[in-house]
Amino acid sequence: MQDLGTLQEMASQYYLVGFIIWLVVVAGMWGVFKKAGETPWFAIIPILDIYILCKVALKDNVILFTILSIIFPIVLIYVYIKLAKAFGKGTGFGILTFFFSFIMIPVLGFSGASYIGAQ
Repeated sequence: MQDLGTLQEMASQYYLVGFIIWLVVVAGMWGVFKKAGETPWFAIIPILDIYILCKVALKDNVILFTILSIIFPIVLIYVYIKLAKAFGKGTGFGILTFFFSFIMIPVLGFSGASYIGAQ
């Protein structure tokens, strides 16, 4: 059986990795919001970041999709596909963003992809 010190070290490493992933996603969303003409620091605020993401990705029903995205995360697939299209990317990019948002959102935020508007 592992002692308490080892478990605490493992937990702190787990939280550190999670925090680093969160920082990478926030930095990517910061870039996405900036490219879309939105206030970048909204990427730091929970729920507001989803609302702004829906606003950037969708033309209509932004509040509805924000609520649905919070309650049913599977709705985020649709939002991410629309986000990808708003930056000139395809459906596959949107699906990859759902599964690997910690990689794909920073790609949108820091690559040469330009915001062309909600489709």
